[in-house]
Amino acid sequence: MSARVLMVQGCTSDAGKSTLVAALCRWLHRHGVAVAPFKPQNMALNSAVTEDGGEIGRAQAVQAQAAGVPPHTDFNPVLLKPQSDIGAQVIVHGHAVGNMDARDYHAYKRVAMDAVLVSHARLVERYRAVVVEGAGSPAEINLRDRDIANMGYAEAVDCPVLLVADIDRGGVFAHLVGTLALLSPGERARVAGFVINRFRGDIALLQPGLDWLQRETGKPVLGVLPYLHGLHLEAEDALPRDAGRREDALLRVAVPALPRISNHTDFDALRAHPQLDVRLVGPGEAPPPCDLIVLPGSKATRADLAWLREQGWAEAIARHLRYGGKLIGICGGFQMLGRAVHDPLGIEGEPGSSTGLGWLAMETVLEPEKQLRRVRGRLALEQADVAGYEIHCGRSSGPALAVPACLLDGDRLDGAISADGQVLGTYLHGVFDQPAALQALLRWAGLREPAAVDVRALREASLERLADMVEAHLDTARLAQLLGVDRACAA
Repeated sequence: MSARVLMVQGCTSDAGKSTLVAALCRWLHRHGVAVAPFKPQNMALNSAVTEDGGEIGRAQAVQAQAAGVPPHTDFNPVLLKPQSDIGAQVIVHGHAVGNMDARDYHAYKRVAMDAVLVSHARLVERYRAVVVEGAGSPAEINLRDRDIANMGYAEAVDCPVLLVADIDRGGVFAHLVGTLALLSPGERARVAGFVINRFRGDIALLQPGLDWLQRETGKPVLGVLPYLHGLHLEAEDALPRDAGRREDALLRVAVPALPRISNHTDFDALRAHPQLDVRLVGPGEAPPPCDLIVLPGSKATRADLAWLREQGWAEAIARHLRYGGKLIGICGGFQMLGRAVHDPLGIEGEPGSSTGLGWLAMETVLEPEKQLRRVRGRLALEQADVAGYEIHCGRSSGPALAVPACLLDGDRLDGAISADGQVLGTYLHGVFDQPAALQALLRWAGLREPAAVDVRALREASLERLADMVEAHLDTARLAQLLGVDRACAA
């Protein structure tokens, strides 16, 4: 029997769609239901490598963890990775098909929809339930034509929709009623109910509004979810600027918030560490005094390198190293540490070359073929176990690579450590995620006795909290009915 499909759409971006899908996946997995997450089209610079060797949005990898299944390219068949304000790299079934501006991609949507429906068909045959995440809002009128991300998909596969809104932002009733009003009659009929997210306070004070909402729209409120503090879940794309700040920290970490920063989830383990003060430094902010600077990944390495210089980071890094600080570069940040970055084919923008920061004796050439790997191995520091994934277009070469940062399975070497031991670069995303690797890197950075932090275990605990939240605050009987699963899930 084919799976039943339930779609979660939001009144706005960041309404809580990703989190609700993860919560529903863990709730179903907890009750023994074979469930898959699905996001037809995602736009994000946080991505993950799947077991079938492709690339998907990072949020779908977290949802796969919630569902207890390995991440697969079918969970996110179309991924858009912005390279500028009007253009993005288009990834279909895990692999890049080219760079497109908004007009070109609009024309391409018919092809993209075919890819979405192919993945949908495979998932509904393999799983008992599929929980789908929309993108943005279904009420974005300018995007209704050829829509593959929200109601266009829901209409194509004939599935019910939950509409989620964030009450913490204010205007929750206007968001829900307004969104419903902007849908077509057929789309409105498809909405099976509302979920209100991030509520703080006395639910009794909200009840008159809930009663009015149901009378006004004829749609039930399937639950009001509380504001959960301290969740350790990877963000889909939004940059968590305040998380990780601690006044009593023993080690200070600064990360420049590059305009095209990618995979900032690399720093989740640092932000969760109780001994660290982690600051993401945005445009116009002076680079702060710190013990460790980490240059993140980038979807536009040469452009972000120019931004670093404009913001005063080149001088700040030189001063930081002169006074004994440590410096790590990850992926694009690693490439920036070399003598030059060459893009002869215009992979990330206009063809050309940029002078690097010059802290490692190497150069990088960007190439069309993207390197996508899930890897394991050991850090050169303390031989600590390390695991993660590579997502990059560049190939680096030079004498600096003779002293690698990581010794990977399959006799592969990765990254570099400078002769003075102050600078480390790696292509490995997730380098901080293994507890032993994190401790080794923090000792290298100057923290004498770093606590052990297991970010995956923290994520597991957060997913369990989300499943508890579903059972405590949502109408699980109605959810079980919508998904066609055993009513034991509603117990």
